[in-house]
Parts: sequence; C-alpha cells; structure tokens
Amino acid sequence: MRSPNLLALAAAGVVLVGANLVPAALRAAPVAHATIAASAGGAAPDSAPKRRGQARRAETGRGETSRGGTTRRPENRTAAAVLRTSRAVLGAARLESGAQGLRVQRALARLGSRVNTSDRDALRMAFRAYYNYRAAHPENVRKPYLYFVDYGLDAETPRGYVFDMSELRIVEGPFTVAHGRGSAARGGVPRRFSNRHGSEATSLGLFVAQETYSFSGRTGGRAYNSIGLRLRGVSGRFNARARERGVVVHGAPYVTRDGAGRSEGCPAVSPARARTVIPRIRNGGMVFLYSPHDRAWKSEDPWANHGKGRG
Repeated sequence: MRSPNLLALAAAGVVLVGANLVPAALRAAPVAHATIAASAGGAAPDSAPKRRGQARRAETGRGETSRGGTTRRPENRTAAAVLRTSRAVLGAARLESGAQGLRVQRALARLGSRVNTSDRDALRMAFRAYYNYRAAHPENVRKPYLYFVDYGLDAETPRGYVFDMSELRIVEGPFTVAHGRGSAARGGVPRRFSNRHGSEATSLGLFVAQETYSFSGRTGGRAYNSIGLRLRGVSGRFNARARERGVVVHGAPYVTRDGAGRSEGCPAVSPARARTVIPRIRNGGMVFLYSPHDRAWKSEDPWANHGKGRG
C-alpha cells in the first residue's frame, strides 16, 4: 500500500525520522534533533559525547531537585521543550495527527489541487468532518460519496463537487449550487446562516443523505417537479433542524451553468445535475456545506473540529 501523505508532509516541511514525523524546522536545533532521533531508535551524529556527559552526571549523582524533592534531569527538560516545539510547528503547518488525521492529509494531497475553494480550511474541515463522523457512526455512512459545497464562493461560480472518498477522486463537479434567499442577495456570496424555522437561510455543517421523494416547487410563479433528497443535519445547533425545516437537495430550473438563483435554504442544483448527484449519494452518502464567514460554526462544528458530535 502507498504511503499516503509523503507529498503533503514534504510540502509542509516535515521529514521522517525512524517511525516518527519531525518538522524540518527542528533539524536546525542539534539538541532537539538528537533527542527526537534517539527516541525514534536512531543515533544523532553527536550522541556519543552527550552519552559520556550523561554517564558522568549519573556517576556523580548530579541533577536538579524540584520543590517537591524529586530529581529532574536537564535532558528531561530538553525532551519536553522539543515536544512542545514539535507540536507548535505541526500546528502552525496545520498537520493532522492520528489515524483520522492521516486520512485527511491523504485526501488533501490527492484532491486539494483540483478543487477551487474560497480558503485553505474548506476541504480540510470537510474531510475531517467526514472521517470523524464515519469513524463514530459507520452504520450511517453506507456510501463513500461526499457532496461538498463551498459557500465562500458566489452563486455564479461553480462551487459544488461530489467526491468518491474511497478512491479519492472527483466524480461530479464543479457545478453551480443555490443558497437560501435568507443568506445573501441574488448572485452574491452568502454571509448569513441559520438553523431557524422561517429564516430561508442555508445551514452549515455535516449532513447524512437519506431517502428520496418527489419534490415540487415554484419559481417565477410557475410550478416544477424534481427528485428530492432529505437531509439529516448532524452538526448540532448549526443544522439539526434541517429535516423538519425541509432543507433538501433537489433540482431547480433557476440553477443553470451560468449561475444559481436562491432557494429557501436548500443546496439545490440544476435538474440535470439532480438526476445524477442525488441517486449517487442517497441513503448513506454525506453532505458538507462550508463557509468561511461564520466564525462560530467554524470553531464549534462538532465533527469538523473535535469529532465528538452525537450524530
């Protein structure tokens, strides 16, 4: 099996030492590099003199005594400092940790350069939410497809995609997607989001795609019919009322290649696109609606941040 994240990690300035990931910035600090290399089972170039010095200190019983009377060796303080520095560098590089983090990095490496997004957090949050939720509720994620919309882009810009998360490829998109009339003016970038009844605004976060039904709507005084896809919001207070509000994926004649009109909060697509997207993701696919303009949601979405939502 391929090592999934070497390209992404190299671009972020990370090198492999033994079995550990070490930021390249730490290589400039000889003591830090030696400490991490030793912990990975390797030997740093100047490790022999340090071992002799440590042996002399051990023979003479030297060390620092803390207020509690326990001995705290200088090398332990160095290791702790290196660990703190390593974490800070990894955090600044926005690298993920753990099994889910590795999946996120792999998905970003495969798909990131092929997707037009409003900012660098868009795909990272989408993939993090998807993998966190799938790990917690595998029984609900019965299909490998993720319908992603970046509402940091305006309605005239294609901002929707469908990803195959098992093969990490784009299967649909980019295509135009509507936002709620309560979120922005026609053709603009949505900046207001709501989970409230009657808001006619888009809700952000992660949704489970559920069953389909025969959808009917009206636009410009004319009725139209389409297939509709019910959504269950799983991002807590940000979208938990989606199903009872009637927020669904559906086809609408006001969505064309050139731009999208406004819905009542639904991530609607063109009628032709609905006929391909909806059957693909129904009954177990996922939907993620993103925007950089809602700070509360960005910092508090349970799946995109902590992976501890109830689902």
